Amino acid sequence: MPTPTRLIRNFCIIAHIDHGKSTLADQFLLKSGAVSQRDIKAQTLDSMDLERERGITIRMHPVTIFFDHKGEKFELNLIDTPGHVDFNYEVSRSLAACEGAILLVDAFQGVQAQTVANGFLAMEAQLKLVPTLNKIDLPHARPEFVIGEMEQAMLVEDPDEVMKVSARAGLGIEELMGAVIDRVPAPSGAPAEPLKALIYNSHFDTYKGVVVYIRMIDGNLKPGQRIKLMRAGREYVVTEMGQFRPEPTKIDELGAGQVGYFTANIKTIDDVGIGDTVTDAFNPTAEPLAGYKEPKPMVYSGLYPVNNNEFEDLREALQKLKLNDSSFSYVPEVSDGLGFGFRCGFLGMLHREIIQQRLERDSELNLVQTAPNVTYEIKKQNGEVVQVHGPQDVPDGGGIDEFREPIVKISFLIPSTNIGGLMTMCTERRGTFVRTEYLSPQRVILVFEMPLAEVIYDLYDKLKSFTHGYGTMDYEVVGYRAADLVRMDILVHGNRVDALSIIVHRSNADRRGRKVLERLRKEISRHMFEVALQAAIGGKIIARETIAAMKKDVTAKCYGGDISRKRKLWNKQAEGKKRMKAIGQVEVPQEAFLAVLEDD
Repeated sequence: MPTPTRLIRNFCIIAHIDHGKSTLADQFLLKSGAVSQRDIKAQTLDSMDLERERGITIRMHPVTIFFDHKGEKFELNLIDTPGHVDFNYEVSRSLAACEGAILLVDAFQGVQAQTVANGFLAMEAQLKLVPTLNKIDLPHARPEFVIGEMEQAMLVEDPDEVMKVSARAGLGIEELMGAVIDRVPAPSGAPAEPLKALIYNSHFDTYKGVVVYIRMIDGNLKPGQRIKLMRAGREYVVTEMGQFRPEPTKIDELGAGQVGYFTANIKTIDDVGIGDTVTDAFNPTAEPLAGYKEPKPMVYSGLYPVNNNEFEDLREALQKLKLNDSSFSYVPEVSDGLGFGFRCGFLGMLHREIIQQRLERDSELNLVQTAPNVTYEIKKQNGEVVQVHGPQDVPDGGGIDEFREPIVKISFLIPSTNIGGLMTMCTERRGTFVRTEYLSPQRVILVFEMPLAEVIYDLYDKLKSFTHGYGTMDYEVVGYRAADLVRMDILVHGNRVDALSIIVHRSNADRRGRKVLERLRKEISRHMFEVALQAAIGGKIIARETIAAMKKDVTAKCYGGDISRKRKLWNKQAEGKKRMKAIGQVEVPQEAFLAVLEDD
């Protein structure tokens, strides 16, 4: 028998990275009896080895627990969400399946950039926030100070509503669960209505096929029922269903307001769309759910198998990964230097790194990842606007009216002593100052507008370096703006190598060109003739390196005698090298491509 909707609470935990979300989720499992003290382990819901090694949550993790409160047994459906800005899409998907959210803030670190971003994301989704301070047992905790920051950032209205817990020590956990039950509204679904459920996640199981994660809105779902995926237009029969408690546990029925999963012999990965609506095939609902706004990849990078025979294995691995992480995209492409591969779009640099590591571990593939670049827009002279995902898509200079690059509004939350250093760093990266906002005398938010291409490489690392780890950042794309951008080509022995072309700002072109040529010169072996390496914009050469010819001492056999004999040998050698240079070809080894393309 499904749990009545008045006894169900659907909520998630949102916070900045490393503020204790997964540890708090562990305590909920422990206090509710879902996991015994003997079986509990750190980051119980983080099932991937990669998540454990890095100490971060990468995928959302649903779990159903039961808790007695005021004499009644409540069903709590919790979704543990990532905190890093690159996994913002995972957070937005989990918010759509909930009515409330625990906004977790570290009692020492205070309000961080992603805390503010996730807090406002939950407010936009009209979720009930339960503000909570974590790590209050630390000797250097500053609860009153941090609550003041939360008020300043408009995350709380009444300071008395802030819950205080220690997830590691297990303090205040029962009180927080009680607050969630009292403050978060029950789901509004109607069991008598036709079946309507939201698909908010899925994964591929080798034995069961596609496992679909759903949040029930109206009606009921049972094994053997014929369902229809409204957007895909396909029908299936449910073979198995259940809830995560935290292990997948079979149940006989899912009712309105509940969260669970089902399988239906869905073999084709592309048939399940995240955000699709599940309904009864014989009694369908009239209106599908709104679903999700499609995420836009911000960083593009090529993925190639080191062994070209593994191309099909890579395609299959990408298909499976796409099912679980719909926020990245991929299309096949061919590179002169690397062979067959895929051009992939990612939400950010950490997202890119995680995807590569998941592919290499889960599918045991050896991959090469090219240097990242962003999506540009080009307005042609005939008025047509086209999107450019890489240098090879850029038309010749004569046909371009306007070259546009993506601009992001980026919020830095830093100690006030680091304002000068941040201003300098942002100005060097073509940033435009927008505003300053003081959270407290010690902490300040600085907002800049900056080209995304200047953000994706090492801005976050530089920020952490000069703020000694106390600075955080969050960004959102605001649109495209015209800039003085050019395509820089690399010429080896007079021949353009397409795979090494890059899009750069004209002011940085000389420096980038010299850097690429220096790396190439170290990787390309010497020939019997001199090899010229050049960086060019259109027909103008902006940088040059020369690989000297291999030399042979043709006069070694001459002992003494007239100089004319030596000169004759030298002239003969020079003519031979000149002839060789005219017909000679320079092979660029794959190691040279890797050295340049992987140079972030």
